[in-house]
Amino acid sequence: MPEVRHWDLLIGGEWRSGSERIDVRNAYNQELVGSIVRAAPADIEDAVGVAQRTLRDPFPSHERYSVLMSAADRIDSAAEEYALLIAREGSKTITEARREPPRAAGILRLAAEEGRRLSGRTLPFDIRPGSENRRGYYVRKPAGVVAAIMPFNDPMAVAAHKVGPALAAGNSVVVKPDSSTPLTVLKMAEDLYACGLPAGRLSVVTGHGSEIGDALVTDPRVRVVAFTGGVSTGERITRKAGIKKLILELGANSPVIVMPDADLEKAASAIIAGAFAQAGQNCLGVQRIFIHSAIYDTFSDRLCDLTSALKAGHSLDPSVDVCQMIRLAEAERVEAWINEALEGGAIVRAGGRRTGAVVEATLLENVPAGCRLQCEEIYGPVAGLYAFETLEEAVARSNDVDYGLHAAIFTESLRDAMYAAENLHVGAVIVNDSTDYRLDSMPFGGTGRSGIGREGLKFAVEAMTETRVVCFNL
Repeated sequence: MPEVRHWDLLIGGEWRSGSERIDVRNAYNQELVGSIVRAAPADIEDAVGVAQRTLRDPFPSHERYSVLMSAADRIDSAAEEYALLIAREGSKTITEARREPPRAAGILRLAAEEGRRLSGRTLPFDIRPGSENRRGYYVRKPAGVVAAIMPFNDPMAVAAHKVGPALAAGNSVVVKPDSSTPLTVLKMAEDLYACGLPAGRLSVVTGHGSEIGDALVTDPRVRVVAFTGGVSTGERITRKAGIKKLILELGANSPVIVMPDADLEKAASAIIAGAFAQAGQNCLGVQRIFIHSAIYDTFSDRLCDLTSALKAGHSLDPSVDVCQMIRLAEAERVEAWINEALEGGAIVRAGGRRTGAVVEATLLENVPAGCRLQCEEIYGPVAGLYAFETLEEAVARSNDVDYGLHAAIFTESLRDAMYAAENLHVGAVIVNDSTDYRLDSMPFGGTGRSGIGREGLKFAVEAMTETRVVCFNL
């Protein structure tokens, strides 16, 4: 195993120690992976202050591009080191973790390219009588200080999705990683500075969100808050942030609809991967599986066979499909939600057991209306099976939650696919693939309690800028 490293705070490019530390441990066996400083509000004050002062210094587009592209190359060269760190501190199998560094490198490259494409346009002032002698244009300017608050589930990719566009647009960034998975983010920041990022453009403050989160989101010098996480925290941010831009990705309860004419083997494989990857701790994960009654028995049996074949265990075991959840308390919560559904009449078709922080991949049938598994985001390796008679019914039931991130339909009918695309109230409708499909350049976000705004490189870069109009009266 790699050496255990004890990380300090990164304030504007300089490492700062602290009197209190937090251990970072693997949830499967409590192995010590590293430690971080427990930051205080005063550290946030300093980080935001450095970030604001740095905005006065030139950071031209070609320098931003060079830093991001060089960092992407550096990440590629250290991909296995990153993957091992992700699997040790987080909640991904080593196989899943190995996919994240190349994805993060690709995100940084996309951000660099979008930063070079930032531009304005001329404005036709002569459309208004009396303005015939006016000429002008608008440009895009950096919004200022961006606060980026991370979840644990994709620490590297989400960091790239927030830090990359922020820097590409010319901003400075203060990052607050999840206290369960801060080490990957700290290493990324270290690599960005090694690639020539100007001092002060990036800070990483670690610790408990309950202790330092308010200081970060309420600071008036912060102009953009980009947050990925739970609904309750997102609601707290909207109440406290004040007048600033918010980009909030808050989760989902994603439905999949399977029609009788679908390629059922393709659908089954995609649904299983979508429901149980990352131990189900994926905002795009499949949670509700609507199966047409004509194929319900056959298809649900196939899903159960595939689910039962998944191996649960330690994230570093390459043969494991479903690893430990991020914390024992989360596994216990998921178990409690399963038991609530069972008490209401649900039936376990596959899985259903917990061992320590590991919850088996689980499929439930007859999930009662109103229980948390049906209404809320489980954020664990659990999905429900539901029969339906008509597509209209399936779409209506899919929409019958307060979330709207992604939905999917498996069908060979263009008419049915278009009906779903027009009537599912979500940020994306995926046809013939799982809800967890995402292209990093596409607009990403949802409706209702799934959040505010859109990520995706072009959209995030624009969201992290302000337009400035210049008008000449000739």
